[in-house]
Parts: sequence; structure tokens; C-alpha cells
Amino acid sequence: MKSVLGASRYLILVAVLGSFVAATVLFGYGAVRIGQLTVEAVAGPASAKGLKALSLGCIEAVDGFLLATVFYIIAISLYELFVDDTVKLPKWLVVRGLEDLKNKLAGVVVVVLGVLFLGQAVSWDGQRDLLGFGAAVALVIAALTLFLAKGAKKEG
Repeated sequence: MKSVLGASRYLILVAVLGSFVAATVLFGYGAVRIGQLTVEAVAGPASAKGLKALSLGCIEAVDGFLLATVFYIIAISLYELFVDDTVKLPKWLVVRGLEDLKNKLAGVVVVVLGVLFLGQAVSWDGQRDLLGFGAAVALVIAALTLFLAKGAKKEG
């Protein structure tokens, strides 16, 4: 029974592979989108409206890259935690437990939410309730910041 339970940790490879595929697809999609935006910017006439569209497109692509980074961190961290802790990683990416993984993800989610709000602010048409959306994003960021601060206090 022990050997079955010990080997069952390899089930996490399903999550690792799924997260890695999601990260790869999002990185690829972001790269293609940046390529499209570059072609559109070079081929089209320069205008204030074109600049706003280009800015929004770039913000959305960066948002995709950040989400890809989240999935990549999940994939590499789960692999490191459950399968092989000898993987050569930069010090900032080394995960010693699920608490470390949660902290890293919370930090990236704060950045993703900030970029998401920025995208909404840039594309704001004056009709939607940007204040309510911004307040909701700020509340989530504040909660995650508190979570990160408590984790750092507990470690220190």
C-alpha cells in the first residue's frame, strides 16, 4: 500500500502537463498577437485612435503573458514539489511548500489584476461603471497584499 501511495504522487503530472500546455498556448497566442499588432501599426496610418487601439492591444497581450507566467509557475512548482526537487531553477522560483506556491501566485495575480484594470481604463468609453470595477479590483488586491504580508510576517 505504501508503494502505491508513494507512486500516486506522479498523478500530479496531469496538472503539471495541463498547466504547461496552457502556459505554452498563452505565450504563443501573445507572441502572435504582438506580431499582428506590429504589422497593423506599421501598415496603418498613424492616428490618436490607432495609438489607443495599439496600446490596448499591447496591454491585452501583456495580460496574456502574465497569465501564461502564472500557469508556468504552477507547472514548474507542482513538478518541483511532487516529482523532482532537484530541478535547476532561479532562487526566486524555488518552492519549498504549498505556502510558497500560494505566495508566488498571489503576487502574480496582483500584477494581472492591475494590468486588467489598466486595460479597462484605457478602453473606457465613459458608459461603463469603471469606479465599481476599480473598487472591486482594489479590494481583491488589498486582500492579497494582506495575505502576502501575513505570510511574510509568519516566516520572519
